[in-house]
Amino acid sequence: MFSETGRSSDPALLEKRHGIGGTFYRLSSYLLSLLSSISRGLPMWFSKKQSPSSWKGAVAGLVGGLAASFAMNQFHAALSAMKSDDSDSGDSGGEPATVKAASAISEGAFDHTLTKKEKKVAGPAVHYSLGGGVGAIYGAATEFLPEVSLGAGLPFGAAFWLVADEAAVPALGLSKAPTEYPPSVHLEALASHLVYGLTTELVRRGVRNLLR
Repeated sequence: MFSETGRSSDPALLEKRHGIGGTFYRLSSYLLSLLSSISRGLPMWFSKKQSPSSWKGAVAGLVGGLAASFAMNQFHAALSAMKSDDSDSGDSGGEPATVKAASAISEGAFDHTLTKKEKKVAGPAVHYSLGGGVGAIYGAATEFLPEVSLGAGLPFGAAFWLVADEAAVPALGLSKAPTEYPPSVHLEALASHLVYGLTTELVRRGVRNLLR
């Protein structure tokens, strides 16, 4: 899922801000190590068997997706804080893909151009709506295809990154072509989607057990 922070529209600026060997790689290495440890040590109560229920799965997935969307934002905030010393404070890097999507919907469906104030609300609205919606679909799917949740949601997060960030967002004109961004930008997006996938799965399992 494209995050609320989104991709910059200026690849050259991103190359400067996300240079190889920077703080992103140190944080990502720590994050991936942490995710691996968590996925190997999931509590047994997360694995209780239940009778399949599409609505319970969707509700659990929705809650998980919303929580995961928040986790993605926190991950990006942590990255931004760590990179702030290496970035020019006045560079915004363009509008996030979520804001561009909200603007396109507003202009196409309602013939209304969003103001700056409205964009501050519309961007997060798109981010959480997409995150919660995809989480709900994922939750419903796991009820009948348990293998979808294998790997503690990490493969799900990676697949979501590939479909959304690498294919759908550029195809919709919400970002430049993937080849125009440095590798570090793709790795950051992948890492944030791994956070999304893991968080969605952990929260989904917990909520689903409560709904049994």
